[in-house]
Amino acid sequence: MSGAFLGMPAFPANAAHAVQDSQLRYNLRKATHTIRGKRAAVVGELPDWAELRAAAAAIKDEALRDLDTHLLTLEAAVTDAGGHVHWAADAEEANRIVTDLVKATGETSVVKVKSMATQEIGLNEALAAQGITAYETDLAELIVQLGDDWPSHILVPAIHRNRSEIREVFLSKMAEWGRPAPDGLTDEPRALAEAARLHLREKFLSAKVAVSGANFMVAETGTLVVLESEGNGRMCLTLPETLISVVGIEKVVPSWRDLEVFLQLLPRSSTGERMNPYTSTWTGSAEGQEFHLVLLDNGRTKVLADEVGRQALRCIRCSACLNVCPVYERAGGHSYGSVYPGPIGAILTPQLRGMGSELDRSLPYASSLCGACYDVCPVAIDIPEVLVHLRAKARHSPAERAGMRAAGWVLDKSVRLAKAQRLGSRFRRLAPKRLPGPLAGWTDTRDIPEIPAESFRDWWKKTDGGRR
Repeated sequence: MSGAFLGMPAFPANAAHAVQDSQLRYNLRKATHTIRGKRAAVVGELPDWAELRAAAAAIKDEALRDLDTHLLTLEAAVTDAGGHVHWAADAEEANRIVTDLVKATGETSVVKVKSMATQEIGLNEALAAQGITAYETDLAELIVQLGDDWPSHILVPAIHRNRSEIREVFLSKMAEWGRPAPDGLTDEPRALAEAARLHLREKFLSAKVAVSGANFMVAETGTLVVLESEGNGRMCLTLPETLISVVGIEKVVPSWRDLEVFLQLLPRSSTGERMNPYTSTWTGSAEGQEFHLVLLDNGRTKVLADEVGRQALRCIRCSACLNVCPVYERAGGHSYGSVYPGPIGAILTPQLRGMGSELDRSLPYASSLCGACYDVCPVAIDIPEVLVHLRAKARHSPAERAGMRAAGWVLDKSVRLAKAQRLGSRFRRLAPKRLPGPLAGWTDTRDIPEIPAESFRDWWKKTDGGRR
C-alpha cells in the first residue's frame, strides 16, 4: 500500500481526476457535512473548549520537548509490567521486528486493530511477502481490504464508498477472505454490519496473534490506550495469545492526568460523541498473553528538529480538519497519495517522507489556506502556517526560481516598478490569456489580471492627491 502511494502522480493530477467523479464528491460531501455538524453540536456544549484545546497543545508540546526522557520512562514501565519494548528507526526495521515476532509464534495470520502507523510502514504488505496474512477487523478497514482499495480518511477509511458499493464488495470478495456474505444481502446498514460481524467473529475466535496501534501511551505507568467505536479493538487486544503494538513515538503523554484532557477532546472532534464507546487500556503483559511494543520513529525525530513543522506531531488523528476542508471534500483522500490525507496529511507526509518526490513537494500546495483546519483542530496545530513554511522549502522549477528572482529585482526599487507598470500598460493588449511553457500551470487554475490603461502612480500624479 505504501509503495503504491509513493508511485502516484502529484496532487494536482490526482485531484483533477477525482473531481470528475460526481459519485465520489456526493459521498464525501454527505459524510463530511454530517460529521461536521455532530462535532459542532457537542463542542458547543463545553464552555471551556478553548481552555481544553490550549491545555492539549501545551501537554503535547511539553511531551515532545522532553520526548527522550518520557520514552525511557515508558520503556522502563512497560518492561517492569512484563512487556517487551523494541525500537524501530524506520519502516523497514519495524516491519522486520513485527514479522520476526509473528514467525516466532509459528502462526501464519494475524488480526489487526485499525492502525495508521502500520499503514504508514506498509506492514500488511511486508507480512504478506513472508507468507503471513493480516486481517483487518475495523469495519471500514475491512471494506477497504476486501475491495483491494486504499483508505481515504483518517477516521472513516471507506468514506468514499456508499452502502450499495459496500454491498457489492461484500458479495464479491468476502468469501475469498473467510466466511462469505449471506445470501440475499441488502445494502441496509444493519444488514451490512451483521455480515461483517459474522465474518469477523471467526477471525477473533481463532486468532493467536494480534497487531494494534495506540492513540496514546502514558509514560508514568507504561499504559497504552486505544479508542474505537465498534468493539473490534477490545476483541483483538484481549483474545489473542500474543499482542504486538506498533506506535509512533509522538503518541506518548507524561501522565494519566494529561490523558484526561484528550479523552474529552478526541471523541468530540472525531465522531461527534461526548464519550468514546470503547476505550481500552493495558499495561504490559496480561495473564496468558505476551505483549510487545514497537516504538516507531520513521522520520519523526527529523520533524521534531523543525521549530515550525514539529507542531504536526501534536496530531491526535481526530480527522476534524478533513471534515471542514473544501479541498479534501472535492478531491478526496486518495489524491494525497498517503495514509494521512487532508490538511494534516499535507503537512505531515512531506515531513515524514521528505520532499524528494513530485507528489510530496506538491502536498503543501493542496490547500486554499482558508484556515478552517486550524479553527477546528483540538490541539491547535496552525496548519496554514506549516503549509506556508513547507512551500518555502519545496524545490521550485527553474522557471519559477527565475520568475521570483525577476520579480524581486523589479520590486526592489520603486523606479523599476514604475517603469514596469508603464511598460505593462503600453503593451496590455498583447498580454496572453495563458502563459507559455512551464508557466502554464499558473494560468491553468487562474486568470491573468487585466492590465489597466493607466497605473495608479500615474493617476495619482494627475490628481490633487499627487500635488499635496
